[in-house]
Amino acid sequence: MQRSICFISAALLFMLSPCHAGLLDDLKREVLLAELQQSPVDNSTISKGLKEALAISTERAVNEVAKTDGYFGRQLIKILVPEEFQQAADILKKAGYQQQLDGFILSMNRAAEKAAPNAAPFFADAIRQMSVENARRILSGGDKAATEFFEKQTRTQLFNAFKPSVAKSMEQAGTARIYKEMFSKYESIPLTSLIPVPSLDLDTYVTNKALDGLFVMVGEEEKKIRTNPAARTSELLRKVFGNR
Repeated sequence: MQRSICFISAALLFMLSPCHAGLLDDLKREVLLAELQQSPVDNSTISKGLKEALAISTERAVNEVAKTDGYFGRQLIKILVPEEFQQAADILKKAGYQQQLDGFILSMNRAAEKAAPNAAPFFADAIRQMSVENARRILSGGDKAATEFFEKQTRTQLFNAFKPSVAKSMEQAGTARIYKEMFSKYESIPLTSLIPVPSLDLDTYVTNKALDGLFVMVGEEEKKIRTNPAARTSELLRKVFGNR
């Protein structure tokens, strides 16, 4: 028994000797890091982290879609003719009006790209006002859980705020004019009266599609923050998302 005690004492003295101070420091750092990783993060911190993640995600998303071809060049969010217009669009193609149809699609996407920067302050206000309940559930949810929660809570508010910007951009892009000219040609095609074109509120349609695309991009950016440590560009993000 005495020999065991002596052995343990000698081992401790050996570990605490100057030549092993570095090893001990490394061990203490590892233990401290483990404790920090295991320590709980309170709901207030999680809420702030989720808001910061959304703020960064929306900023990045807006910057991406505001570029030329930000919508038009991304198949995932490209604005196309509404499904209920597809039959009429197919007839226009066959009748030789492919160029006009392409021009209409391009015009809608250019309007969305032009309006996108105006979405930034609306997103920022909505994030600041958002009350994040069940923070831990959202944190431990899917890769886009915060974006989905954010969209559900703010979609109507953002639509109403963003729509005038989209309408102005479409006016500048001549979207309504192109639309009228295109379907004026459609009505001149024989027998198309049997397949009438439904009325369309272009401002509402493009605003909804523009927001759809923005939320898709915000979700993609949130996913990066959740899954890629390099995307966590602040201590708060590292603390919140590094403990998942």
